[in-house]
Amino acid sequence: MSQREVGLWGRLGPGPVQDRWRLNRDYVTSLRPENLLRPYLTEAGLWSYSGSFGTTVGRPDVRGPQTWHWGWESPTSELRGHILGHWLSAASRIGVDDAATAVRVDGVLAELGRCQQANGGEWLGPFPSAFLERAAAGAKVWAPQYTLHKLFMGLLDAHRTGHEQALPLAVAFAGWMERWTARFSRTEMDDLLDVETGGMLEVWADLFGLTGDPLHRQLLERYDRPRFFGPLLAGEDVLTNKHANTQIPEVLGAARAWEVTGDDRWRDIVHAFWRSAVTDRGTYCTGGSTSGEVWQPPHTQSPRLHAVQEHCAVYNMMRLAETLYRWTGEAAYADYWERNLVNGIFAQQHPETGMISYFLPLSAGSAKAWGRPTEDFWCCHGTLMQAHAWYPDAVTHRLAASDTGEGASTDAATLRVTQYLPSTALWEVGGTEVMVTVENDAGHGPIGGQRQTASALEHIQRVDLPRQPVQRPTAETHEVQVRAARVEFTLEIRVPDWVNGEPSVTLNGEPVAVAVSEGFIALRRIWEHDTVRITLPKALTAVELGDRPGTVAFLDGPLVLAGLVDEERTLIGDPKRPDSMLIPDQDRHHSWWTTGTYRTVEQDRGFRFIGIDQVREETYTVYFPVRPGGQIR
Repeated sequence: MSQREVGLWGRLGPGPVQDRWRLNRDYVTSLRPENLLRPYLTEAGLWSYSGSFGTTVGRPDVRGPQTWHWGWESPTSELRGHILGHWLSAASRIGVDDAATAVRVDGVLAELGRCQQANGGEWLGPFPSAFLERAAAGAKVWAPQYTLHKLFMGLLDAHRTGHEQALPLAVAFAGWMERWTARFSRTEMDDLLDVETGGMLEVWADLFGLTGDPLHRQLLERYDRPRFFGPLLAGEDVLTNKHANTQIPEVLGAARAWEVTGDDRWRDIVHAFWRSAVTDRGTYCTGGSTSGEVWQPPHTQSPRLHAVQEHCAVYNMMRLAETLYRWTGEAAYADYWERNLVNGIFAQQHPETGMISYFLPLSAGSAKAWGRPTEDFWCCHGTLMQAHAWYPDAVTHRLAASDTGEGASTDAATLRVTQYLPSTALWEVGGTEVMVTVENDAGHGPIGGQRQTASALEHIQRVDLPRQPVQRPTAETHEVQVRAARVEFTLEIRVPDWVNGEPSVTLNGEPVAVAVSEGFIALRRIWEHDTVRITLPKALTAVELGDRPGTVAFLDGPLVLAGLVDEERTLIGDPKRPDSMLIPDQDRHHSWWTTGTYRTVEQDRGFRFIGIDQVREETYTVYFPVRPGGQIR
């Protein structure tokens, strides 16, 4: 069955967002394949032999334990081997644009193939299969199927990016899993699935979609979760205080199951989950819905500000939001994705080292705790690598007629600009290639920090160019360039929910009248060499903490601001007029404008605010009680 939208792979353009992508690429490519493979080679009895990576494989005298992977990847950790799957997913996507990384992926897959053959042709785990037997017996073991899911996920992502040797490895291993699970009754299988299985349901749905093999359909059905999905469909709150990153991957599996089977029960599970997890629960100002790895009670955030939004949960909820966006075309899902990108994926990556913050605390006097490159290997190290490798592909989407019954488009030739990340994507309309490039205003990037560009520098050197604004712009401006050999289609441009006022649009420099419909502006014409420029007005806003009226966080567009203080402070002003408390600060650096820099005004003690995505080692506070009084400016 077809989907309503198919994502287009994008390549990021110059700017702060690309800088973050490169930080992640450098981290991914810094991890040595022999260290990633160590638990797999050891389990297969191959660690003493050299393989695709030369004599360093199995030579601890050459690269001793000081270079090995530790933390959750330690030889004694039951979760060892999980990072390789994340790495395969990330490196495979990076390898689409980087040949050296693609070659490294091929080498890792070759080594995994040797391991599988040494294990008898099917088993490919980084630990003994006895781990699964212990889980089946109810004995304590740290989530073996979670780790196996990461490997399967990495293999399938490698297949999707052109590595042909990956799919046979996954299919052979699936044969072992099918025989192992065949012996369990439904009750025994339900008991087994109560132990964290990661996204195994999604794996089987993906495999069935690729192969059509009835055995993979059987695996899909065995990994159904009636104990969870049944009450969820009945409208019960089965999320509060439950482990979020157990449940989100299971629902991603349900989403994929609907796409490959057409059984509407799977789709209904996904919508019921979104209602319970987001719509009826509420979110923090950042867009996150969890704290301490579990779901907070509905609209009860204030007691749980210390360990908000595990990075894994942020990434997987963004995947789910994009899935629902593809199904429905509803802008609200794209708005959710953007909020979590800025205040999650970017805020939980150190903007200089590229390292991960497991949580994003929002309590007074918080500080981010950064992971280390090879000493920790939390689960969030893995989703860090994946998130930054794949987000360029969320910029543009192709709308297509659908038989799914979810918001089908009547116009099959429609391209959407969904996110404003500088990038270039290729598309095809009726055999004609279309190149679409998204660029941010040269002097004022919307997210990810700011940096000087050549065109921004030109504005301060040449006196014959139009003058820039005197003060920091109160709008984001983006250009969408279309290059094609005369082809007709509709270009839809998203208007985010944070826009404050009417957007304006020019086409090839000429103003055009536009209307916003369901979060988008639509332009239909015969495109050739055309440039659309859209200006999105924004404002400083205050968002209340759900269960503490009068306590607010401040946002600049979609970006949450962090006050650089180590305590909760009561501010004097009007929450409906945040500019009664905050004014721009350090708004200009040489040839570019800053984003998210403010300072308090007319308060007893002044302090600064910066975007939460720019916080490094600083102590910060996000939520502030506000009471009326003082002179309103």
